[in-house]
Amino acid sequence: MEDILIFSGTTEGRAISRLLKSAGAGVHVRVATQYGADAMAGDGISDVQVGSCGGAEGIAREIRAKGCRCVVDATHPYASIISEHIRQACEATGTELVRVLRDAGSRDDMVVVGSVREAAEYLSKTEGNILATTGSKEAEEYTRIPGFAGRVFMRVLSTPDSVSKCSSLGFEGKNLICAQGPFSEEFNVALINHVGAEWIVTKDSGPSGGFPEKVSAAEKTGARIVLVARPPDSGLSFAEAVAKLEGIIGAKLEGAAKRKVTLIGIGMGEDGMTVRSSKIARNADLVVGAERMLRTAGIKGADTLAEYRADRISKYLAAHPEYRNIAVLLSGDIGFYSGAKKLLEALDGFEVESECGISTAAYLCSKMGVPWQNAKLTSVHGREFNVAGAARANETVFSLLSGTEGANALCAELNEYLPDCTVTIGSNLGYRDEMIVSGSPKDLMGKDFGSLCAALIRNPRPDASCPIWIPDEEFIRGDAPMTKSDVRALSVAKLRLSPDSVAFDVGAGTGSVSVAMALDCPEGKVYAIEREDAAADLIELNKRKFCAPNVEVVRGLAPEAMEGLPTPTHAFIGGSSGNLKEIVGKLLDMNPDVRMVINSVTLETLSETMEVIRGMGLTEEETVCINASKARKAGRYHLMTAQNPVYITVARK
Repeated sequence: MEDILIFSGTTEGRAISRLLKSAGAGVHVRVATQYGADAMAGDGISDVQVGSCGGAEGIAREIRAKGCRCVVDATHPYASIISEHIRQACEATGTELVRVLRDAGSRDDMVVVGSVREAAEYLSKTEGNILATTGSKEAEEYTRIPGFAGRVFMRVLSTPDSVSKCSSLGFEGKNLICAQGPFSEEFNVALINHVGAEWIVTKDSGPSGGFPEKVSAAEKTGARIVLVARPPDSGLSFAEAVAKLEGIIGAKLEGAAKRKVTLIGIGMGEDGMTVRSSKIARNADLVVGAERMLRTAGIKGADTLAEYRADRISKYLAAHPEYRNIAVLLSGDIGFYSGAKKLLEALDGFEVESECGISTAAYLCSKMGVPWQNAKLTSVHGREFNVAGAARANETVFSLLSGTEGANALCAELNEYLPDCTVTIGSNLGYRDEMIVSGSPKDLMGKDFGSLCAALIRNPRPDASCPIWIPDEEFIRGDAPMTKSDVRALSVAKLRLSPDSVAFDVGAGTGSVSVAMALDCPEGKVYAIEREDAAADLIELNKRKFCAPNVEVVRGLAPEAMEGLPTPTHAFIGGSSGNLKEIVGKLLDMNPDVRMVINSVTLETLSETMEVIRGMGLTEEETVCINASKARKAGRYHLMTAQNPVYITVARK
């Protein structure tokens, strides 16, 4: 197999080095810094040296000494001197040169200059703070700007040489910012705002170097970009370079194997990652995750992408084939309401592996000394869930929350529906400002929690009884009509609700059917449509009494009151006020597959129901007549008192 000399200063160079090594080529890598050498050594490449070999003549000697078939120039787009020396050495030795270029980009609203010196000259005629991101090598050029020591903020690598050089030039204290990029849009925005920068000086380092994130940050903050244009250059894209190298060595490079993505649950806080997960992240060449995760995971050596949306991650990876080994950080454990599910669907064509993390549920229960094998696990972080309903039926409920606002909303709801339960709120778990507090919902309402919250709810008297069988006398009645318990239980059973159904109760009366449906689909929603205000008020009372916050009262006459409601999966029609045909028609318009249960007390209403079913081409699945009698005592005897017969009709398309 051929020997190849690689000058690497970019992610693309590192990726090509790995591909060639995996294909069996003799790989000899030269980098500009010890930082780059350490990254290459982590990839298992043995011949990695720091330095440029001593100009064109030194590079030519290296080519001859190693017997290299070709040279890959994957240096930084602005490293024009070393690129010229590589070109001269290849011409002198007759060695094939593969120059790898990054995509370039600029915009009409940028000030484009030819060098850092020109940027300094331009800015000398302006006002406002300047964020300089062009590195320490040309830091001296900024000293030409009047008042530079207070006006220019240098962002450079956190290496002793960079710090020493900038400090010696007069860049100190808050005007010297040391960090390893590339940086996310959020980081750039925060830094621009922090230093009050009106100008940003940058080179076009391409997507891999974080250039788009600088541009978008400038847009958000109103800062203007002074772009140091790239030196004239020609070469190949990463994909083109790989294809050419395949022809040179006579072997396919994509395979070194499929590109690999590892989904990593980072656990809790700043040091919650497992040892195995930390090792995988350290060895990745791109680490993806929300800004908070990248910051607390202590990622060094790899490029980073501050992103958590599956579609954007997959799009970025498709546009950057140079990244072969990618780690995606996910909060807590990947199997508990994380972004892993969507990512798995989006990462077609990748080799995907998963690494579990310590879940928030396990952590908080451990802290509280509470076993969680029987806990109901829920989440209202970025989604809706009837936590109070779950707490009504379970002794222990865990829920992920959306920060302080979500924690206070949960406590307010529990105070309304389950005031006797005990709530524990865990805030910023695993971080230095971790806070865990317990008390009644009322005790915790209005407290200031952190941005990361979870709750543990303990109900000493859970009610796990059959949700659709509630004695009539338990409802708050008033003068509104109510579907009796036997009819109610059978009607709700005929609906065949799923846990997450969206159901309408048309002509809801006291809300007895609404409550029964809500308890039968605790993760769904029930819309109780009632025209009479007095009856609607009773529904509000009954939903609180039976802990059914997933009932929403809609005041008005159907079908007009149904306008704008979510698409129903099921509907119970207990009263139509003469509008049965219009109500059924509206339901079918909203969802042709809606399942309907229509109750009729009179023969005339039953006849109307049958006419509507026939006229609209519906299927009458069944009609049941229920005749219920209940015993009442008369001395030492029991007499059966009959209730009105009710016809229960199930209709669907």
